[in-house]
Order: sequence, then structure tokens, then C-alpha cells
Amino acid sequence: MTTILVDADGCPVIQETIALANEFKLPCVLICDTAHEMHREGAETITVSKGADAVDFVLVNRIKKGDIVITQDYGLAAMALAKQGLPIDQNGRLYTNENIDQLLAARHQAQKIRRAGGRLRGPRKRTAEQTEGFVSSLRKLCSSL
Repeated sequence: MTTILVDADGCPVIQETIALANEFKLPCVLICDTAHEMHREGAETITVSKGADAVDFVLVNRIKKGDIVITQDYGLAAMALAKQGLPIDQNGRLYTNENIDQLLAARHQAQKIRRAGGRLRGPRKRTAEQTEGFVSSLRKLCSSL
């Protein structure tokens, strides 16, 4: 059975994900570190030690073929794809083998700019349309299972 795994640290669509998981009768697992510890009705929560990529490693080790992974981390999305998971971001964009290399390259370029002392714009304020786009994409993904 497909499971929805959520990289829950800083995820803005946790409630929407749980609601859809319950609607489609899919297990939902929130994985967070001790700095973001949370418990939500309708989902299992796994709390891991605080540390660089600690959540990512626990999440990747749980992915089975066909599991849905909610993350905004391109590196985690790439690992999910390698395990034949179905990664999707908080705005509803599906990560695919066709777009992940470009996203990772853009992330690498941004890291180089920051290391050189450059500054980049932060993300814009989240909109209701982004949440609606996520719900629509996740609903379509769940329906296709």
C-alpha cells in the first residue's frame, strides 16, 4: 500500500496532506526533528534527533516503490526518485527524472553565489493559490494509484 511520507520540518501543507491521506485511506507519516516536533490527528509522527539531513535520511530509508513524498528539498526529491517514490513539492510540482537535474543544478548555483558572499531573494509569501495547486496535484496523484 502506498504511504504518504512528509518532510514535515517547515512544511506549510501538513493539514491538507493529512486530510487527503484520510480521504484516500492512505497512511500518512510526518517526519520531523526535535526542533519542529509535532503531533497531528490522522497521521503517525516520527521525531528524529536534530542534525543536518537527519530527517532526510530517516525518510529515505522508509520509501518504498510508489510512496508519495512531500518535500521542498531537491536532494531528498532526487533520492525519492531513485527509490521509485513519487515526490511532490508544497506547491504541487511533481519532481520527475526530467526536471530534477535542472533543479539540482539551480540549487548548486545558488549555493555557490551565497558562499561567495552574494545574496539571493528569499521565497515570496505563500498564497492560497499555491495551497490550492498542491491539493489539486496531490488529489490527482492519489487518484491515479
